[in-house]
Amino acid sequence: MEMVSLARQVDFVFRQLEGELTNAAAGTVQICIRNNAVGKFGIKHHPIESRDGKIEGGDRGLTQEQVQAFRQLAIDALKFRKNWTHGEILYDFYVKPATNTWSASVLYESNYNMAAWNSHYAPHRPKSANWAN
Repeated sequence: MEMVSLARQVDFVFRQLEGELTNAAAGTVQICIRNNAVGKFGIKHHPIESRDGKIEGGDRGLTQEQVQAFRQLAIDALKFRKNWTHGEILYDFYVKPATNTWSASVLYESNYNMAAWNSHYAPHRPKSANWAN
């Protein structure tokens, strides 16, 4: 996947999750990225609602058209990701039942590993010097 652009990878992720997104009323799509490649992805969603102890129908979630629009929003939002290659992208969504409109927000989390940087910033010690403390 490293040779494939991140936008194409996000497109692939949303196509794989399409069945779960359709009719989901709310949730979060999570994409984990390492070296600009999707490592893992998934969705946390709320497909079942209950009121007064009774389970209500799940037909108030995202429509097929809204899922496609959500996928395009996820791809377009990548333009706001700047200068990081490791982290997570979280896409929160919610369908407003009264109007059947939906909203989404995007959260970027960049991750850095200091172990990879220590070799760049470690002091260089001469081999002949005694550095005992």
